[in-house]
Amino acid sequence: MEKGKEAELTERIIACAIAVHRELGPGLLESIYEEALTMELGMNDLLFVRQVEMPVFYKGVALSGCFKADFVVEGKVVLELKSVEHILPVHEAQLLSYMKLGGWDVGLLINFKSAMLRDGIRRIVL
Repeated sequence: MEKGKEAELTERIIACAIAVHRELGPGLLESIYEEALTMELGMNDLLFVRQVEMPVFYKGVALSGCFKADFVVEGKVVLELKSVEHILPVHEAQLLSYMKLGGWDVGLLINFKSAMLRDGIRRIVL
């Protein structure tokens, strides 16, 4: 994906998340924000898949567990939603793992518990 298009897509996604945050405010359950973001992404004509399963392999063998990314938007950006006091390094590591497992170069970690949502967004590019 070209850098300009990549930035445009992430800005559209962030705008959707901000719209959800403005409407609902901080402090609800992650599942509530996920449902609302589903509606907002759809209203903004963004194609997405929710709860994308990614198997984990060890020495070529699929393990019984798998990761689930909250969203993949336009097949290009993986989203991980949180509703926590602070984003921790483990949350960023989780998103990085999803990106590597799924082959995505761009990821957004969005913490809806932030007073100002822009302060709770991390954009990661591989």
